[in-house]
Amino acid sequence: MKNPYAFAMDIQRQAWEGAAEMAEKVQVAPDRAETLNDVEVGQTPSEVVYEENKLQLLHYESQTESQHDVPILVVYALINRPYILDLQPDRSVVKTLLEAGFDVYMIDWDEPSALDRSITLDDYVSRYIDNCVDVVRERSDLDAINILGYCMGGTMTSMYAALFPEKVRNLGLMAAGLCFAGDGGVLELWGADEYYEPERVTDTFGNVPAEFLDVGFALMDPVANNVTKYVRFYENMDDEEFVENFARMERWLAEGIDVAGATYDQFIGDIYQDNKLMENELYLGDKHVDIENIEMPVLQIVATYDHLIPPEASKPFNDAIPSDDTEILEFATGHIGMSVSSRSHDELWPQVCEWFEERSQLEEASDGDAGASSGATDDDSAGEDGSAGAASVGDDLTELTGIGEAYAEDLAHAGIESFDELAEADVADLAAETGIAPSRLEDWIDQAQDR
Repeated sequence: MKNPYAFAMDIQRQAWEGAAEMAEKVQVAPDRAETLNDVEVGQTPSEVVYEENKLQLLHYESQTESQHDVPILVVYALINRPYILDLQPDRSVVKTLLEAGFDVYMIDWDEPSALDRSITLDDYVSRYIDNCVDVVRERSDLDAINILGYCMGGTMTSMYAALFPEKVRNLGLMAAGLCFAGDGGVLELWGADEYYEPERVTDTFGNVPAEFLDVGFALMDPVANNVTKYVRFYENMDDEEFVENFARMERWLAEGIDVAGATYDQFIGDIYQDNKLMENELYLGDKHVDIENIEMPVLQIVATYDHLIPPEASKPFNDAIPSDDTEILEFATGHIGMSVSSRSHDELWPQVCEWFEERSQLEEASDGDAGASSGATDDDSAGEDGSAGAASVGDDLTELTGIGEAYAEDLAHAGIESFDELAEADVADLAAETGIAPSRLEDWIDQAQDR
């Protein structure tokens, strides 16, 4: 048995050490409080190039002398501020993409007002995202661009790719909620129709308050969110870098935004409760969100320890779409860690950049032939003597809805250069020769026959 005197001395020594530690922390407390109040976020330089309702489309300043041929549009969720993807200079997804040579755009949705309560998923996908995509396409002089969607933004961009596949060259889905057939985690369980009626919330509040959502997210891991992180903050209060990182994250968590009521109702009902996206039964307005149209390359980025969108709520989607170029990058981190942890930026994001880079090089025109790549520009389709390329011979097929310069060139290479030739074409043969979806060809042929 330990000597009582020695035991008492140990207790006294621990008390002295604890008092000394507390005294040190009290001394740095004013400086740390200033850090908490004044920390900066979203510091990568950008300009607003498009505005509609509350949203702003940001274009980031290039970090390299030259850029890859195809830009990336980043689409974040409707629930929080998008600067989580640009939280701090050395842990910024935006900056990582820029330094890898990409031309980067991002949508900042901002917060809906009471007048925006009736904004639907169709508005966000078919109007807002589509208008932003068109701005990027026009500024880049391309038919199709890269899109990277995060969380709810990934769910919406998968809908967009199904509705407007001709405008999406490569699709990246980051922690995207896509599949809810029983393996979608706690949120799927809580949101099940036998337990939860989203309309009761929106009937009460109109738009769903950020505070309401925050409570739900915090309760998914109450000890970590309400106790552990503050204990860690106290233990590391003398580490200025730790405090800065903590302050940035706390600011982001505190600056949540409301969600438009009609969109919330539809998202919970159609996506979580009825799994309509995965089952290919989703409609936005009168438009079928047909995931059979997702034939472009698709990259899924998932986090092993994501408690909001577990991997099982994302990965099966790749097997449900017809794309023959799909990949999954699973990384041992959490929902937020995949965008802000230093290890993610060291190990995960170089792989993401490489995936996009390999698929973002446009084929160069040679020997006077028109460029065959998706996104070839007017200059690419000109012959060496300055004359127009094959797509401009005969009728202008781009007058038909859905046919851009790139598709016109693909059709020209298949011998289709006029409305009459298109009207008489065999769908199966033309699809096999061009790689264009039969449903899209049928629509173009119908338009050509009506001329």
